[in-house]
Amino acid sequence: MSRRFSFGFDKFSGLYLFAAFIVIFGFWSPDNFLTVNTAHTIASQQAVAGMVALALLLPMVCGHFDLSIGAMANLGGMIAVIAQTEHGVAPLPAIGLAVLAGLIVGFVNGLIVVGLRVSSFIATLGMGSVLAAFQTIVTNSQVPLPPPSLFWGELTQSKVFGFQIVVLYLIVLAVIIWWVLAYTPAGRFMYATGDNTDAARLSGVRTDKWSWLSLMASAALSALAGVLYVSLTGPSLTFGATFLLPAFAAVFLGSTQLIPGRFNVWGTLIAIVVLATGVTGLQLVSEIQWVQDMFNGVALIVAVALSAQRQRSVSGRWGRLRRRRQIADDAGDVGGSDGGLAAETGTAAASR
Repeated sequence: MSRRFSFGFDKFSGLYLFAAFIVIFGFWSPDNFLTVNTAHTIASQQAVAGMVALALLLPMVCGHFDLSIGAMANLGGMIAVIAQTEHGVAPLPAIGLAVLAGLIVGFVNGLIVVGLRVSSFIATLGMGSVLAAFQTIVTNSQVPLPPPSLFWGELTQSKVFGFQIVVLYLIVLAVIIWWVLAYTPAGRFMYATGDNTDAARLSGVRTDKWSWLSLMASAALSALAGVLYVSLTGPSLTFGATFLLPAFAAVFLGSTQLIPGRFNVWGTLIAIVVLATGVTGLQLVSEIQWVQDMFNGVALIVAVALSAQRQRSVSGRWGRLRRRRQIADDAGDVGGSDGGLAAETGTAAASR
């Protein structure tokens, strides 16, 4: 019998919260909030944040943190800009250099986490500080000039159906990552690694390999996101730090959406949109500068609490199922023993 699909609050709470934001801020400030321009602004501003969140999602699926994503995004953007303005590198090769730098950083993160068995939280936190120092060395604490290439601006600011093309990049990236996680052996191995590393390893999954690759992919995608951000808004030495908190909030909140208890692509994107809508609405009606930090901080705390509650619920359900199965197996063993004893008794009686 097939299970009936339903839009339950446990799976779609983000969508209901998004609808509530639309209604509340729509009534509060309809002239400012209920406009096409607001929709375009939210989508364009959050496209890069969504990419950083998807970059973070990959190691989280494998059970690892990556606190260096913000610093890597910032450094990647600076590498691409400096390669063009100071060394005459064409835009595409400059972007390739930034992504290559991300792969190298991700490889080092993997070496520390997988090879040296250092906690991913500590390893990537330290790496973020190292990257910030390296950026200071590379830029000499001076904001570089934007590249003169026309292609550099068109890379993100061209329009598709009224939205900047960077939104399309996010959708394409999300589809690719979703397909890999949902429909390929790599995705199954990554989820198995994150769900239970020891069990996955005993089952033949090369958990170290997938953990390492997830950290490399995270750093490379963060670098690419940083390049797109700089192309969209111009060079900056501090933008990377602003991505860290929203990314974690989105990934944890996303794990309570669609597939509760599991980090997933579309839940993460729903969370990005919901958080951005809430922040934008509050900023429009209050014009208070600290709203974004406050909102994202509270959202992260709530998201982690909800995610932990969901994990406990799932673990408890599986624990009950295992206990019932064990009881059934024990009953079967007892029944089998009784049957064997009866057979032996019957045989003995026949021989007499």
